[in-house]
Amino acid sequence: MSRIPAIFPRKWLSRISETLISITSAIVFFFLDIFDAIMCVFFRILDEFLEGKSSSCYCMKKELIERGENNEDFPGLDEASELSESLHGRNNVFSEIGLRRISRIRSEESVFCVGKGNRWSDCGCESCVSWMNNNGSDSRLHVVVKEQQKGLEKNPEETTVQNVIFVHGFLSSSSLWQETVFPNLSKDLKWNYRLFAVDLLGFGRSPKPRDCLYTLKDHLEMIEKSVIVPFQVNSFHLVAHSMGCVIALALAARYSKSVKSITLIAPPYFSSSKGDASSVALKKLATRRVWPLLLFGSAFMSWYEHLGRCVCFLICRNHKTWEWILKRLTRKRDLHFAIMDLTRHTHHSAWHTMHNVVCGGVKFLDKYLDALRDAGVKIHVVQGTGDRVVPPECSYNMKMKAPEIELEIIPNADHRSVILGREKKICRDLGSLWASTGKEVAEEMQK
Repeated sequence: MSRIPAIFPRKWLSRISETLISITSAIVFFFLDIFDAIMCVFFRILDEFLEGKSSSCYCMKKELIERGENNEDFPGLDEASELSESLHGRNNVFSEIGLRRISRIRSEESVFCVGKGNRWSDCGCESCVSWMNNNGSDSRLHVVVKEQQKGLEKNPEETTVQNVIFVHGFLSSSSLWQETVFPNLSKDLKWNYRLFAVDLLGFGRSPKPRDCLYTLKDHLEMIEKSVIVPFQVNSFHLVAHSMGCVIALALAARYSKSVKSITLIAPPYFSSSKGDASSVALKKLATRRVWPLLLFGSAFMSWYEHLGRCVCFLICRNHKTWEWILKRLTRKRDLHFAIMDLTRHTHHSAWHTMHNVVCGGVKFLDKYLDALRDAGVKIHVVQGTGDRVVPPECSYNMKMKAPEIELEIIPNADHRSVILGREKKICRDLGSLWASTGKEVAEEMQK
């Protein structure tokens, strides 16, 4: 009986704090709806003034965009299945009112902002526009390749080099794998495996075209064009983190006879059999709450197209200045790679990738898993219990969908520490997985 008084205050405090957070969230996001509608009008006017052509956005209803006169300027717009429902499912009555007013004033409508180059609100530094040096012709992803050095190869009869493709997550780059996995692989793995780490389309040092919707199809075609075809990759292992898991599963399903194993770290999985998977993913991954701050930031950038563009204009466009300030404040010559990666994108590339891959891609994941199960591909999933970006329930649900998946739970690890700080353990596990699939293939060939 003595414990009862201690239990009730905690219970009530929890309810009160949750109520306060809910009320505060409702108020904050109400005003953010208003501000986003205002910035919608602001950017339309400013785009026309600075670029000579205003660009419409996803604030307007889907039916209005589909009736746009200039759809031919935006390849892929007619591929409705590739676009995420979450692009138009973010209800904001203020934004709709603002756009209707603009439509009355302006008789000419353009659909999206076309062109390959950067726009006035994007960064124009050398590292961000280097991909346009050849006018964007035959542009490919930035790929980091680690393989045996010429002149130091082992006897070809002693070993057969295998391929591994690494795919990073949202607001990241190939640096994730260069700084964590690559240096910690054993000498044998470095000898026997050829490693490919890509900067996905729209991120890092890869192209960031404006005439692209950054759909799953776009990302897959660029990986094929930049890695699989030029390097003649006939078989490979896949390692992916967060958003990259969606792309990795799509790539594996397309090459189910070539992929040997898949390692997924914190995969954002939501079953497509439960209603609108894209909207469910958006609400789960970017819940409109002010606390915790990480969730608020995710919701802010995922729900508000124009406020997100403001953030990219202030931070990403001026990343050189912010990096200089951080270096002076921290007294460090080089900043952490994760900080550098945060700004290596345009708002257009990040916005569309977030919705068309992270949210829109989940509606295909069940189909991909079925194809990989039929092909007998080994899938290893790693999930941290403290992950607030991709909730652990995603990995548990994936395990329920495909029981043969090997699920590894890391206590107290969050979205970053599931990799950072565990590099050597991850490398050992990867080596074991790759070796086991190699033995199985050898045994099948002997039979």
